[in-house]
Amino acid sequence: MPEKILVSACLLGIGCRYDGKEKENPRVKKLLENPDVVLIPVCPEQLGGLSTPRTASERSGDRVINQAGEDVTVQYQKGAEQA
Repeated sequence: MPEKILVSACLLGIGCRYDGKEKENPRVKKLLENPDVVLIPVCPEQLGGLSTPRTASERSGDRVINQAGEDVTVQYQKGAEQA
């Protein structure tokens, strides 16, 4: 049975980053060639209800605040739970 690996969708070339772009990673993408591995792409931010594109966010202590000053901690927590 193949090993299942959860991977950030943007690393596979899916344009789901905050800026609507991807951040394809050749090492991650190469895993697609391995028949013993199944990659499961996921974007926790989208699962948490955030749009793409979206305002960039950063951790601030135990909160996540976007560049507009909005607290998006709940969306990040929900996305993490969904993932």
